[in-house]
Amino acid sequence: MKATIRTQGRQFTVKVGDIIFVNRYQDTEDGAMVEIPEVLAIGEGASMRFGTPLIPGASVQVRILENKRDKKIIVFKKKRRKGYKKKQGHRQEISVIKIEAINS
Repeated sequence: MKATIRTQGRQFTVKVGDIIFVNRYQDTEDGAMVEIPEVLAIGEGASMRFGTPLIPGASVQVRILENKRDKKIIVFKKKRRKGYKKKQGHRQEISVIKIEAINS
């Protein structure tokens, strides 16, 4: 069974066992279980159900495998012929999550 969920400002279509990278869940530890109540669609094929915008009572259980930092992103700004160059970078905080169960 597949489900389309909304979490951390993004949408994902997932099934049980999938591992995805999302923005970090605040105040969580590795191995914690989190419930995502924002389910937009659930099912497969002819048995697909769509919410308006959410399906009432549906949720997805996920396990946080790891909280870490992503690769460094370089932000480089330049104005040609003006002598202006600025180099910055940052590392995004992410959570690696595994889909444990889809409750409809």
